[in-house]
Amino acid sequence: MSYDDNNIFAKILRGEIPCKKIYEDEYVLSFHDVNPQKKIHVLVISKGKYIDLDDFSSNASNDEIVGLIKGINKVAKKLGVSSDTGQGYRTIANISTFGGQEVPHLHFHLLSGENVGKMTQ
Repeated sequence: MSYDDNNIFAKILRGEIPCKKIYEDEYVLSFHDVNPQKKIHVLVISKGKYIDLDDFSSNASNDEIVGLIKGINKVAKKLGVSSDTGQGYRTIANISTFGGQEVPHLHFHLLSGENVGKMTQ
């Protein structure tokens, strides 16, 4: 599968669709999910054209990999839910059909603000 430049996250990155931005740097953009599943539900998306975590881990540069991981932590700190606050959060990356991926652009869901419950049902 090749990257689709018309997916919703690509359009958000190009500014064609607005988002409620939380954090942005050269590697990631983070914004509030339009359909939150928990009190805090934000997305952290790669600025690179990667379909999913498999594509990213195979093709991203070391700087992009480090930038994404650090970006997730910066978002958690900005939201006041990082482990140093005593709260915590869950990150989820869905990959392909069985993983429940709906948008073919690498992204992580960051959930917090309340008990996020069991890992799966």
